[in-house]
Amino acid sequence: MRLLYVFGLILAVRLASVFIVQTYFVPDEYWQSLEVAHKLTFGYGYLTWEWVQGIRSYVYPLAIAAIYKVLALLQLDSVEWLVLLPRLLQALLTTYSDYRFYVWTGKRKWALFLILVPWFWFYTGSRTLANTLEASLITIALSYFPWHGEGTAYLWPAAICCFLRPTAAVIWLPLAVYHLRKSRLSVVELILKRFVAIGLLVAAAGIAIDTYWHGQLIVTPWEFLKYNIFNNIGSFYGSHPWYWYFTAGLPTVLGINTLPFVFGLVQTVRKSEKFPISKQLLITILVTLVVLSTVEHKELRFVSSLQPLCLYVASDVLSRWSYRATRTKLWLAALSILLLNALPAWYFSTIHQKGPIELMPKLRNIAQEYRDERDQRANILFLMPCHSTPYYSHIHENVTMRFLTCEPNLKQLANFKDEADRFYDAPASWLRRHIPVHPRTALPSHVVLFDSLADKISEFLTSYKLLHSIEHAEVNKLSDSQALLNEWSSVLGTNPPNITSLLQFVESRTGKAILVYQRLKSGEENAFNRQEFQDAEPVIEPEALPSENQFN
Repeated sequence: MRLLYVFGLILAVRLASVFIVQTYFVPDEYWQSLEVAHKLTFGYGYLTWEWVQGIRSYVYPLAIAAIYKVLALLQLDSVEWLVLLPRLLQALLTTYSDYRFYVWTGKRKWALFLILVPWFWFYTGSRTLANTLEASLITIALSYFPWHGEGTAYLWPAAICCFLRPTAAVIWLPLAVYHLRKSRLSVVELILKRFVAIGLLVAAAGIAIDTYWHGQLIVTPWEFLKYNIFNNIGSFYGSHPWYWYFTAGLPTVLGINTLPFVFGLVQTVRKSEKFPISKQLLITILVTLVVLSTVEHKELRFVSSLQPLCLYVASDVLSRWSYRATRTKLWLAALSILLLNALPAWYFSTIHQKGPIELMPKLRNIAQEYRDERDQRANILFLMPCHSTPYYSHIHENVTMRFLTCEPNLKQLANFKDEADRFYDAPASWLRRHIPVHPRTALPSHVVLFDSLADKISEFLTSYKLLHSIEHAEVNKLSDSQALLNEWSSVLGTNPPNITSLLQFVESRTGKAILVYQRLKSGEENAFNRQEFQDAEPVIEPEALPSENQFN
């Protein structure tokens, strides 16, 4: 198959994902890349606590900021371009990494097929996530790894990857040991002249960039490890049982591709002499999963970098199986893999959690056009779980906005609760203490919230009218899964997570729709929830608390 044709095919799929994937996945897609780049380029925006504490590197956001700067100089910095071009940049890098995967696997058709169809890679491959960048760099590095002969070109993308995402070093440790064992070069020469030299050059460049932009001498990989691993700050954002990556995390990322991967795993273990590369990759996968499992906070995206390793194992065994399989079996296997990847890719890319993406153009119009009776611009209050939406990068207007923050307990305070938790404990009380109601123009001009919250703050919303209702996602209880989890945990001798209580907590803060309210202007009659509010039982007021305006 011609390489140019292959590259064009991969490029077409990745570019398609840029336009098809229009849903919200995780906050880091925006708050650790686009929002940082927007702040650097245009001088206004919001930096989360990670940037204040210096645990993030500016290298990736600077690449996006360079795009923003060019757009600004050309006076083409519309929101559409600010959102689209960074995703196109990531899609191009993903395209190149997929192409290198195809080359690495010996230009096998199964390899090309398996790298193109995974639902999770289609869903995340064009997102501006550090994890997507990590997976791409790892794939590129693996394609240059000296599986046969000598070579150290892989060390450059591997070193960059480890600097940006220090946990990636877990993947490269067993591979480095493998390289040392098989290389004809002496261990001392390979370590000092290759590993250390390239590592120091990449680290020096990264430290110089971060020191300049953070304004002080800083080693961000060390700060990352100190906060997230040694101080276990990540557990503040949720924890999972140790076996989660084995039973849920990696199987979910692989989807139906778990079956050919397990097939490849079994064949490699049984006949390891026939699959030397797959054998080493399986060792790397196992070591990585074991190490990551020791960290309480776990997410699907943290194992997305293992996907190319798993797909190599799958493609290796499928290519050998194809030689003796009938045409019917080949087509049946390919169509099954394609269909069972296409369905979740379509659902998660176009339907699930689409609300935040559809919300932002409406807020942008409000930010551009709204003026109150005093000719003041919009000020928008997000009463949602923190980082539930993109922010200034998708509005690109310097208007006042506020959201409920969720910084972790960095000072180790007793009985600590972040702002979002304090709000959801008593929403109406929090609003009375933090949002002034007199005069009416002191209220936020717009309030954004999930529909599940509206009834709880109905009194506050009597000063507003409903402007937009945007479909978000179906929120279903999975209580039936608790019995299965209990059974598994009993076998493994661990305490099961209470998924029912977890989902109730999530459901109380999200919902099926996102609502946008606009403050009533003088002379407007408010009919929203008025009768319901009048008929409601009187609320016993807590002790009077001093009114404090913390909106601005």
